[in-house]
Amino acid sequence: MKTRETHSNQIDMLHGPLLGKILLFALPLAASSILQQLFNSADVAVAGRFAGYQAQAAVGVNSPVINLLINLFVGLSVGGNVVIANFIGQRKDHEIRTAVHTVITLALISGFFLLGLGQVAARPILTVMDTPADTLDLAVVYLRIYFLGMPFIMVYNFGSAILRSVGDTRRPLYCLTLSGVINVILNLLFVIGFHRSADGVAIATVLSNGVSASLVIFFLLREEEPIRLYPKRLRVDRDILRRVVRIGVPAGLQGTVFSLSNVCIQSAVNGFGSAAMAGSAAAQNFESFTFFVINAFNQATVTFVSQNYGAHQFDRCKRVLLLSLASGFLSSGLMSGVFCLGRATFIQVFTKDPDVIAFGVERVLHVGLFAFLAVSYEVTGAALRGTGYSLTPTIITVFGSCVLRLVWVYLIFGGGESFAKLLSVYPITWVVTGVLMISTYLVLRKKVYRKDALQQMNP
Repeated sequence: MKTRETHSNQIDMLHGPLLGKILLFALPLAASSILQQLFNSADVAVAGRFAGYQAQAAVGVNSPVINLLINLFVGLSVGGNVVIANFIGQRKDHEIRTAVHTVITLALISGFFLLGLGQVAARPILTVMDTPADTLDLAVVYLRIYFLGMPFIMVYNFGSAILRSVGDTRRPLYCLTLSGVINVILNLLFVIGFHRSADGVAIATVLSNGVSASLVIFFLLREEEPIRLYPKRLRVDRDILRRVVRIGVPAGLQGTVFSLSNVCIQSAVNGFGSAAMAGSAAAQNFESFTFFVINAFNQATVTFVSQNYGAHQFDRCKRVLLLSLASGFLSSGLMSGVFCLGRATFIQVFTKDPDVIAFGVERVLHVGLFAFLAVSYEVTGAALRGTGYSLTPTIITVFGSCVLRLVWVYLIFGGGESFAKLLSVYPITWVVTGVLMISTYLVLRKKVYRKDALQQMNP
């Protein structure tokens, strides 16, 4: 069988051993995601050490808000990834070209929409979250400035999704490495040199995001066919858009509703005061590092399954899931263990305040230690999305990781009770969601592959 020639930055997902290729795809992506999180980690650390814990809390409280507002659109980038990867498996070069230009156009539209939304919604959302008065104004300023960079964030995420569809996760890493260094330098310059607070940290983040977006576009403009970007061809193709929306909107809604539940939990955390907010924000950085390792295998699964499903290689799809589950559990479990063992030392990177450290350590013990459990539903749900089932994993995740969390916060946890009881909602819902997702996958897998095999035999 003749195979498509692959370029040095691409991975042949349709032929040969899988484990090494999955790792080659996932590890740079994990490093990229961790580096991206370091943008916010640098914000939190610089704000906490040089501008006070109110500024640190102002930065930290915005993390779930930012995720809430952008996850729907980041979900669309997942849809773009799946659609392009599926076309690659089917060897449909014309459709690949059309999809690339539709995806980038969608990125620009999404970015400017979010820019405006952030200016209007910043104060109302933070007020509803019961952000303490000594933090509210700083948090509003940070959020509004941060959202000025939304076009950059969308272009980077959608552009990276295009590169991932052909297996290129290394160049997005190069983009974030450079922009991450710039972010840290600008953080120190604005906060220490210019004596700014949360606003200076936000400006640094916007400028560094601009660098990463520009580099991704630079790569796409010089990429090989059929994924090369031509600015004059930017437009939205209705058929491609429908495909992207069918996959991406459920994925985005899952992330949005997931973030909504975290906003509600953050509101409960806010009730413990600014020290709890700051400590929780510091600990969340390490949870995010673990989650981004999980997400790397999530993205590897959806991309490898999409290509192989498009090529009707169903046994290979099954092996992709098993290898990604094993790799995801092992790597994220090791990371969770390391952060737990060094919890106090890690939290002190962000603050010297003993009350903040105490809250941060408590969160690591009750949440961070068990973060690897999310592999069970994240990676399995990605396998379903790769075969076109995007709504089903969304419904399961919304129930397990949102509805159950809201029930816990508002019906089981009572305001003023222990911080540990509030945080225990995370491992409980991870276990429930994982069991539901794996069970659903086992039922649907036979149906999906049997139906497609029959269609292939009787076109």
